[in-house]
Amino acid sequence: MNCQEIFERGIKFHHYCNTAYPLRATSLRQYEVHDEEKIYELVKSNIEAQKEICLYVHIPFCQSRCKFCEYVVLNERPDEKMQDTYVQYLLKEMELYRKIIKDKPVIGYDLGGGTPAFLSAKNLSLITDEIKKFNLKEGMYLSIETTPMIAAKDLEKLRAIKSLGYNRISMGFQTVSEKLLESLGREGSKSIYEKAVENIRAAGFDRLNVDLMYGFLNQSDEDFANTIKYTIALKPEFITLYRNRYKGTSLESESQGVTLYKVNRQYDIAFRLLKEAGYVANNGKNTFSRIPGDLGTSSYLTTRVVNATSYVGFGLGAQSFVGNYLAYNLGCADHKTEKYYEHLDRGVLPINDIADMPVEEVRAKALSVMFYFGFISMSAYKNRFAEDFKKVYAGQIEFLEKNYLMEFVDSDTFMLTDYGAAHLYGIIPLFYSERSIVEMFAMSDRILDDKKGEKIYLDKYDRKKFDAPSVAVDLIILNRDMSKVLLINRADHPFVNKLALPGGFYLPSDLTIEAAASRKLMEETSVSLAITNENLVKITSTQNRDPRGWVISVAYKVVIDENDYKVVANSDALYANWFSIDSIKEDSMAFDHYEILRYSLAIRS
Repeated sequence: MNCQEIFERGIKFHHYCNTAYPLRATSLRQYEVHDEEKIYELVKSNIEAQKEICLYVHIPFCQSRCKFCEYVVLNERPDEKMQDTYVQYLLKEMELYRKIIKDKPVIGYDLGGGTPAFLSAKNLSLITDEIKKFNLKEGMYLSIETTPMIAAKDLEKLRAIKSLGYNRISMGFQTVSEKLLESLGREGSKSIYEKAVENIRAAGFDRLNVDLMYGFLNQSDEDFANTIKYTIALKPEFITLYRNRYKGTSLESESQGVTLYKVNRQYDIAFRLLKEAGYVANNGKNTFSRIPGDLGTSSYLTTRVVNATSYVGFGLGAQSFVGNYLAYNLGCADHKTEKYYEHLDRGVLPINDIADMPVEEVRAKALSVMFYFGFISMSAYKNRFAEDFKKVYAGQIEFLEKNYLMEFVDSDTFMLTDYGAAHLYGIIPLFYSERSIVEMFAMSDRILDDKKGEKIYLDKYDRKKFDAPSVAVDLIILNRDMSKVLLINRADHPFVNKLALPGGFYLPSDLTIEAAASRKLMEETSVSLAITNENLVKITSTQNRDPRGWVISVAYKVVIDENDYKVVANSDALYANWFSIDSIKEDSMAFDHYEILRYSLAIRS
């Protein structure tokens, strides 16, 4: 398979081809080690080979499990005794690893979950005291997570957390739409958010991050924009955007109703609003910072993303990625504590599965995570793998540069372009192992169903969004000998992934239909042409031509020299290209565009 095929399949399979690697919990089964003694030796040898390391502690407790949650969280709300028991076993695990890690420098640490602030101040102190027995690098951020509800109600706990040395706190609003919050099984309101921020400031925190989520089926652009504006007004130092990933959540059945076009559109809304408010992030990066020189992420996340620093995860279901091994603790699948406790009672590392990976899998894991920040550092890659990134991935680099997806902004940094950030989920699979590329194609062949996705989309589609009848423009752009036509591949429902003539809805701001035609041509293909009434070839008003409702098509034809224009897809097009007219089949095209194209050719004289 070539880069173009992998890229296009990743775009179509965008809900799965993200920074989380591998694709499935069972993907690396062929590399797993099961003997307890061999597991210990594998862990020990890889940890000892590291110059420095990061630590993560996982707390699997929440007030309730949100529908979008993909993490290891207990399905029942734990009482005080359950929490105390869990912390005692957590300390046992940390002690087991401290005997292996010894005085190795720790350059990043996060206390996450779940909701760490759900614990009592006493238990938080016990965990932090144990962490401080490791050789923590001086001056790094100790980061912790809370919820708005806890922060709003318990100022004294926030003060206790601050006194323990935590100097960065992260809190998830997700959205200010109470209707959407209710549908997601989450509590929240503006009054709670405002009180939470007030208490966080009163506790002395000057590094506050707020998490927001986008890409939900029932989330409108207007709702998301309002959430961004509201959060900006509260003046957190950092704002992080999390795309709803669907995989492994109770919302997974809705995933195919959400297109990449919607996801990218909402990210662009946030990027523009945040930039205008002074929040900075490079292309493709999800954390925006208003503090100059501060990336906004914790020391733990920053170093493990940029430098692929190895990390050990403590707690139920926690992930570790150290040297060549990837491991998940017990509880990762069933979210139960019994086996986790049983292993620790025996003094055995509580690992559910561990894979001793070949280098191509280690590379794929590390590079997938690096894209969380939107760039790859040549020096960091060489330090991690002792090889030249440009030589190992010469073919991928050539493809990405040729298609304006990534560029070298300096000798060390290979970064997403603005165009590349919108196509990230096609870029990441280019760095998969051969095994996972095959897996991606097999999974997507089995899972993807555009008709199913269209049905989900149409069930939620607001038919009042456009007055009936709506008016759309379609562009027939032919080359000089009229043997080729410029087409796009649709990024959004209906007819997602079908070929189509460039075009779209006429908006009142266009003033004229011809202006709408010129605008849509530029948005979808980057071709700039002044469309006039002389180019008009056909008006189609059949009411069943578009499943969203009655849409009248106004079609224009233009003949150009294909070599005079650089075609680059934008807006709601996955890609744009010239197609031989003789090669186009009727069932490959959206709407009635095949009929419109044939009609325009019939009157070419």
